Amino acid sequence: MEALFEKAFVEAVKKHSSVKKQVENKVRMIMEHPLGLGEPLKGNWRGFYSCPIKKSFIVIYLYCKACRGKGDDQFVACADCGDRQDETLKFVIFGAHDQAYGI
Repeated sequence: MEALFEKAFVEAVKKHSSVKKQVENKVRMIMEHPLGLGEPLKGNWRGFYSCPIKKSFIVIYLYCKACRGKGDDQFVACADCGDRQDETLKFVIFGAHDQAYGI
């Protein structure tokens, strides 16, 4: 499984360093079970998944295999979609639940 981390994700983890260890653990868990832990999102976030960290933080990520399998790749339209294997996870956003969807 390949993991890619968007710049905004990395910067947010640095900003919220008090939960860095929990984020690292959750990323490992997501890499083992990408569909088992995440909740599929809808609407403008179609194709993405969210997974909670503690009560107030979430991780938003994309699993290429699921995205393509559902046909969401046409909606998400990643610039590097053709260059990525199905077993790729893209960690896009990390932040407080009430703010993450507005990034």
